[in-house]
Amino acid sequence: MIGDVDRMGAAEQRLLAEALSGHRERYPEVNLHARTVRGRTWPTLSEASGHAQLIVVGARGRGGFAGRLLGSVSQAVLHHANCPVTVVRSGL
Repeated sequence: MIGDVDRMGAAEQRLLAEALSGHRERYPEVNLHARTVRGRTWPTLSEASGHAQLIVVGARGRGGFAGRLLGSVSQAVLHHANCPVTVVRSGL
C-alpha cells in the first residue's frame, strides 16, 4: 500500500513537471512554487491560498446548464480563497 502511494506521488510530480516544462525558463521573473497535495479539491486549494499570491484554477463548466461559466470547484475557490484567483476556461 505504501509503495502504491509513493508511486502515485512520483507520477503526480512527473505530470506536474511536464505541465510546467519550459515555463520557468520562458518566464524567469515569475516566482513559481509548484507542489502536489492530496485532499478534497476546493478546501485544499482554499487552504493553500493562505500562502499564495495567486491561485489559478481551470473551469470546464460542464455541470448544470450549457451556458454555465464556472464549475463547482472554481466557484468555491473564488468564494473561499485568501488571495486573488484566476479562472482559466479549457479550450480557449
